[in-house]
Amino acid sequence: MKTNFKIILTMLLFGIGFQTIKAQVSKVVNTTAKQTEWQFSTRAGYDFPKYKEDFKYIDYSGGIMGGVSVNHYWNWLGLQTDFDYIKNSPKNNITNPFFVDNSAIPSAVAYSDMLTTKKDITRMFVGAGPSFRHLSNNTKFQAEFAVLAGLGTIDGGEILVEGVRKDGSKDLLTYHSGWDNEKLLTGKAQARLTYFFNKNWGIHAGAYYMHYFSGAKESSKNDILINNGYLTAGSALNVYYAENSTTAIRQDVVGESTTINAFNGQAIVRNNEDGISTSKDLMRKIDLSSFGIFAGITYRFGPNKEPKKIVEDVKANPIEKKYCIQTTAKDKYSKEILPNTDVTIIDSKGVVIKTEKTDAFGVVKFCDILPEDYIIAGKFNDVALEGNTVKKSEFKDNLTIVKEIFYADRNFIIKGKAVICNTATAINDVTIVLKNNESAVQKITNTSSKGEFTFQALENTNYTIYGKKENYLSQTMTILTKDYDRNQSLFIQLEICMDAADCGTAIALKNIHYDLNKYFIREDAKPELNRLVQFMNDNPTVKVELSSHTDSRSSNAYNLTLSQNRANAAVNYITSQGISKARLTGKGYGETKLLNRCADGINCTEAEHEMNRRTEVKVICPQ
Repeated sequence: MKTNFKIILTMLLFGIGFQTIKAQVSKVVNTTAKQTEWQFSTRAGYDFPKYKEDFKYIDYSGGIMGGVSVNHYWNWLGLQTDFDYIKNSPKNNITNPFFVDNSAIPSAVAYSDMLTTKKDITRMFVGAGPSFRHLSNNTKFQAEFAVLAGLGTIDGGEILVEGVRKDGSKDLLTYHSGWDNEKLLTGKAQARLTYFFNKNWGIHAGAYYMHYFSGAKESSKNDILINNGYLTAGSALNVYYAENSTTAIRQDVVGESTTINAFNGQAIVRNNEDGISTSKDLMRKIDLSSFGIFAGITYRFGPNKEPKKIVEDVKANPIEKKYCIQTTAKDKYSKEILPNTDVTIIDSKGVVIKTEKTDAFGVVKFCDILPEDYIIAGKFNDVALEGNTVKKSEFKDNLTIVKEIFYADRNFIIKGKAVICNTATAINDVTIVLKNNESAVQKITNTSSKGEFTFQALENTNYTIYGKKENYLSQTMTILTKDYDRNQSLFIQLEICMDAADCGTAIALKNIHYDLNKYFIREDAKPELNRLVQFMNDNPTVKVELSSHTDSRSSNAYNLTLSQNRANAAVNYITSQGISKARLTGKGYGETKLLNRCADGINCTEAEHEMNRRTEVKVICPQ
C-alpha cells in the first residue's frame, strides 16, 4: 500500500508541476489564456485488476469499464467529479481435470470433468478532486491530469471449483468467498488527451490508476457453498478460502495410465471455527488496485460571451522600422558589373552587420536594416573596392537605398581557362605560369575544378603564359596588354590549349616552317619548339621523338634526306636550350606518311601540300 501511495503522490506532484513549469506568458493580447467552461465526458475501456492474495489456483481476469466525468475549469485549474462502473471476473487456473486421491492404496479416482461456479466482480467508484489542463492556443487540443478521492465498492467474486468423478460425485478442489458489497476509501489518478473537432464536441483517450485503501474484507455469506450442498443455510460456519490436498494428476490413455505431481502440500481451509482452520489469519482484508485505459467523447460549454481579453500590464516596446540597402559593384573605368563580389555592411562602431556576394548582375540587396550610419565595403579578386556610406537621414519609409561601389585598380584581370586542345573539356589542377617578360617576375596559380584561373596584369606590359601538368603539352601564349584599353575593359579573356602527351601518340607542332630546300630553324619556328623545351623541363624523365615530314613533290630519296636534316636541326635547337640529347630522337619520314591524297602524280593545291609538310612530337613509351 505504501508503494501505491507513493505512485499517487508522484502523479499529484506531476499534475501541479505540469502547470507551474509552463513557459512565460507572451506580452501580447491572448484570447485563450482564460477559459471558464464546463465539460461533460463519457468513456468506455478495459480494466486490469491486481488482487494482492496468495490463492494457488484462483486468478482474476480484466474486464470492461465505463464511466462519466464532469469538469469545471477556471483557466488551467478545475474540479472533476467521476463515476466508474467496472466488471472483473475470478477464474481457476487448473488446466488438467483428472485427479487421484492420495490414499495409501493406489486405487484411482479419475475425474472426468471440472466445474466452476462463480459470481462476477462488480466495482464502482464515485469521487472528486482537482484537475489540471493545458489548452492549445487554438483550443483544439487539451491535455489533462486529475487526482480524485472518494468511495469505492466491491461486490461478488465468490468462486467454487469442483472435480467431477466418473460416478458423478464431486470433490471440492478450491474455493474463495469473494466480497459482499465492501465500501472502501478509494483514490484515483487519471490522465486524458482530448481533441475538439469543433467548438463543443471532442474525442478523448486516456489511462487511470485506482487504489482501494485498507483492503477489502472477505465475505461470510458462502451462497455458492450452500447452493451446492457443502454448507447448510443458517449454519454458523463460514468458509473464506479452501484448497484441496490432492497431490497427483491422473491421465487415462487407452492401454495405460500415467500420474504426475500437481498439488503439493496439505489442505488449506480458512473458516471461522477456531481449531479447525490450519491457518492463523481467518477472515482477511485483501488489497486491491487496478490500471485501465479508455476512450470516449467530450462535450464542453460555457458562457455565451466572448472570453475577456487579458493584456499584461507592461509597457510594450515600440516596433522598430527596418529598411533595405541595394548595392551594385562596378569597375570604375569601364563601368562593367562585377558578379561574385564580396560586399559588407559595417556600422558606426566598426561591427560587421551583414556580408553577401553580388549576383550575376553585380547586385546585392540587404534588408532588415535599422536606420543608422553605415559604411559599405567590397572586395573583388582580393582587391578592396572604393566603398560608400549611408547616413541615417537617408532612410525613408517604403524606399530602398541604392548605392554603388567601384573597383579602382588600373591593372587588368586575366580570366582564363585550361582546356584540352580542339575540345571544350576543362582541365583542373593545372599550374598556370604568368611571366612578365620585361621584369622576369613570375606569378603562379592553379586552375579550379572548372579549369578556371585569374591573374592581375599591368598595363603596357609583355607577358608569356602557359600551363604545367604531368603528361600534358601546353600552348604558350604571349599577352601584350598595350593592345587592350583599360578604359574599355577590365578583363582579358583567354584559353590555354593543352595536348594530352600520351606515349606513342603524335602531336603536331604548329608553325614549324622551313625555307625551300633548307633545314635551318627559322625565328618564327622557335616559339613552338620552346613549348616543347618547356614540356621536357616540366617532365624531366620523358623522352621524345621529333619527326619531320615533307610533301610528295621531289623524289622520295631527296625528301627522305631533307626531312632527316630538318629533324636533326630541331633536335639540335632543343639541345641548345639545355635538354639532354639522350632524351631526344630525330626521325625523317620524307613523304612516307602523307595525311591526305596528295601522293606522286596527284594534282593538289598548295594548301593540301602544306598539310603534309609538318613536324610532330611523340612521347616514347618506356620499354
